[in-house]
Amino acid sequence: MAAHLSEKENLLRVLNGQAAEYVPSGRTLMRGTVMNSALPHPTGKLMEDGKIRNILGVEFVTEAAAGGGPIPKPGEFMLDDIRKWRDVIKRPALLDEIDWEMMAKKDLEKRDPEGILLIEGGVTMGYFQALMSFMGFNEGLVACIEEPEEVKELMQFLLEINLETGKKYLEYYKPEMFHGLDDIAHERAPFVSEEVFLDIFEPVWRAEVAQFKEAGLLALHHNCGYFEPFVPFIVDMGYDAWGAQESNDVVGIIKRFGGRLTVSAGVSSNGFCSWPETTEEQVRAEVRRVLDLYAPVGSYCFSGGVLGAVGDESARERNGWIQDEYEKNKYNYYK
Repeated sequence: MAAHLSEKENLLRVLNGQAAEYVPSGRTLMRGTVMNSALPHPTGKLMEDGKIRNILGVEFVTEAAAGGGPIPKPGEFMLDDIRKWRDVIKRPALLDEIDWEMMAKKDLEKRDPEGILLIEGGVTMGYFQALMSFMGFNEGLVACIEEPEEVKELMQFLLEINLETGKKYLEYYKPEMFHGLDDIAHERAPFVSEEVFLDIFEPVWRAEVAQFKEAGLLALHHNCGYFEPFVPFIVDMGYDAWGAQESNDVVGIIKRFGGRLTVSAGVSSNGFCSWPETTEEQVRAEVRRVLDLYAPVGSYCFSGGVLGAVGDESARERNGWIQDEYEKNKYNYYK
């Protein structure tokens, strides 16, 4: 079957609650990502002293076994008492030094026109994640229970910075989609209760995405793990898409929110397809399984790929099988 719609056009149909011509790919969601190259990535960049830090001063280290992915440096968190956050976490001076017009022109020259022009939110990798990067999970979670008002004031401080940079993105980059992300869940459960979520994190999530929705943008939410209990809240905020892992009831969520929320799901990065004993045919069969399960329900976007250690050619090969099998089968579901 010959496709009449481009990848971008086909994906936009699904995101706008319409029927797809063929199963869209999560790669199309991300291929148009643009960031201001003057801003250090929220997970840091290599500094002159040889250390990796982000704009707020968090130091990161990379994990070779996870493809070089960065994590806050264990045991050396910058904040040990949430009541002292104002003494430690400051508004970055760099924000006043950026020539946004010049940087936007430079960055947009490199954009992929076949992808949706997507910008990631703010200077933090989410609000929950920012708190954990400042304090570590033990102290960060304790702070949410013992000093919620201090945590909320810190979240408001971060929100104001993110709204400031969001305004600049809207003015100079003219994006089509906002990417909000904040990994607040483990594979089996959220890290916080619904009560804590609604009290501390939901208000800042809502306020940040509102800036972009009011400007007419689409919005993509990223949250790994078992995020299902909080899905109704991101739908209510106006998010149009969410990347889901299979620990969630993906079919049930699509049936409940289809037409309002596009769910991107498929092959898990650390699951069956990443195991060294899994054969090529088993990997390809897994791609067909998830397509057969989710695509007929609609409001669906295939995503999938495996992670491996730095230099692991088997991960590259497996991702090739996954992408090839998706391409061979993406036309089988919609007529």
